[in-house]
Amino acid sequence: MYMHAVRFTIFLAVATAALDAGSSVPRAQITPQAAEEIRQVEIRIDAVETETLARTGSSKLDAAMQLILLGKLLLFDKELSVNRNEACAFCHTPETGFSGPVSALNKTTVSYPGSVRTRFSNRKPQTHSYATFSPVLHYNAGQGDFVGGSFWDMRATGLRLNNPVAEQAQGPPLNPVEMGLSDSACMVYLASRRPYRNLAEKVWGAQAFAIHWPEDVEKVCRRPGPPPAGDPSPVHLSAVERGSSNRTFDQIAEAIATYESSSEVNPFSSKYDAVMAGKASFTADEKAGYELFRSNTTHCNECHRDGGPGEEPLFTDFTASNLGLPKNPALAFYDENKPDEFGYTANPDGENYVDLGVGGFLLKSPQLSGELNPSSEWAKLAEAFTGKIKTPTLRNVDKRPRPDFVKAYMHNGYLTTLKEVVHFYNTRDSLPRCQAGDPGEKVSCWPAPEYAGNLNKRQLGNLHLTSQQEDQIVAFMKTLSDGYTATSKQP
Repeated sequence: MYMHAVRFTIFLAVATAALDAGSSVPRAQITPQAAEEIRQVEIRIDAVETETLARTGSSKLDAAMQLILLGKLLLFDKELSVNRNEACAFCHTPETGFSGPVSALNKTTVSYPGSVRTRFSNRKPQTHSYATFSPVLHYNAGQGDFVGGSFWDMRATGLRLNNPVAEQAQGPPLNPVEMGLSDSACMVYLASRRPYRNLAEKVWGAQAFAIHWPEDVEKVCRRPGPPPAGDPSPVHLSAVERGSSNRTFDQIAEAIATYESSSEVNPFSSKYDAVMAGKASFTADEKAGYELFRSNTTHCNECHRDGGPGEEPLFTDFTASNLGLPKNPALAFYDENKPDEFGYTANPDGENYVDLGVGGFLLKSPQLSGELNPSSEWAKLAEAFTGKIKTPTLRNVDKRPRPDFVKAYMHNGYLTTLKEVVHFYNTRDSLPRCQAGDPGEKVSCWPAPEYAGNLNKRQLGNLHLTSQQEDQIVAFMKTLSDGYTATSKQP
């Protein structure tokens, strides 16, 4: 608890310094409310890690549960970041459907501070719920679409590990604006010093951490990424030990993906599931909303598929689309256009930054964590997919720990209520244009799209829905939150 308090004090000091710096990072200001929420999230993450570690002591764990618990420990371990202060779960907690757990950040900066607390990402955290159902990224020529992958821009293809979510799990640890490690070997080194090492060796074998670490490994792994120019792997290992470290890094990611594929993350326990099983009934508004959702008026389930014969209803088709979403001026990423104290500039373009989505990945442009398009054939399709963002599942889209909790929607968090989301789909093209901050924004007018090419004009824009019909679709989407328990008072 002492170290936790020290880290939180350091975090507040960094945040205060950022405020004192004036124009350097104004959008990254951490309000007292956000700071307190972050503290509470960190306490819950520590508690989950402690409880999970205690479960590993049982002699009755089968092989599957050993791997699931190991993956959960890795996901909830803040010591696996450059400043030993940020777990993967910091952006993905159960009470929000494994998406962003800090209401005050969701309604302000949208993206979350990394292990270096003055660095913020360019997008909001995605949900981990049901993510493991996404296939390995591939191009379906007949349908003219990319299908699968992970991340908003599909860049975790799954080609190497045959698992997009496992490859996604390798992104944040090496992303300078997230967990901030400069070398994948740092994560292996840090994991080798954690109390679950014995479990890891039991699952993976004694060779997992049989590495002779260089004397400066602690110093190297304490310096935030990216790695120095000309030294992409600053933990200097022999070729054989680098191979061993790489394999263990892959196994760490695979274990996290195993936990994310478990019923704890994907329980199919929403009211919608209860209705489909004949154990509950929709209210009149929920039923009307579901009918609208599946109608040729809205086309919602063309992308957010509710399943067909033999399909589990995942409420996504794993493709990508450009919805014409406006920029979100609140993103702190726009201010990260100057070198920080470590000489790193996250966003050289500043206010001129445009999120190119899947097209940016296909152009082979290095993303924040350095992933590149592995296919020269795919690169030829970049222009047609610029501005497109992967279609998320709608499961747990409204899951929140309390009624007043604010969730951020879409890849940049521009919308913060489901009513705004449905209203945008309904009126994007029928309402006049306005500027960000103008009176009536998001109600009677919309700013221009961030990227106007490849715009989806079939499934949204001018749906002619009434306000009541918008509310009914919202009512239906609220039935997709896991954890539903039928009572005698519920239909």
